[in-house]
Amino acid sequence: MGLVLATLMITTAGIAAANTATPRVHRRAVNQHARIHQGVRSGRLTPGETARLRMGQHHVHAMAHRAKADGVVTPRERARLWHAQNRQSRHIYRLKHNARRA
Repeated sequence: MGLVLATLMITTAGIAAANTATPRVHRRAVNQHARIHQGVRSGRLTPGETARLRMGQHHVHAMAHRAKADGVVTPRERARLWHAQNRQSRHIYRLKHNARRA
């Protein structure tokens, strides 16, 4: 009985860990952070734009944290994260390519 229960707990933990994995979301967040950093280094982003973009990244990170909080990232939560990252990506592009310089 104890062996069956232990096996069930290990299997359940593995499934929960698999359902909270968001490697694509994490990879995009890392890439977007690098894009912001590159914009700061090149002088294409003003300090205000940089702060706004970093707050946007923080918002996406908080969304991911909330989605993972219950142990399962549902397809709907995953789609919302992806949409928020798309919006943030467009925002990064627009601010890096406007006429303002640091």
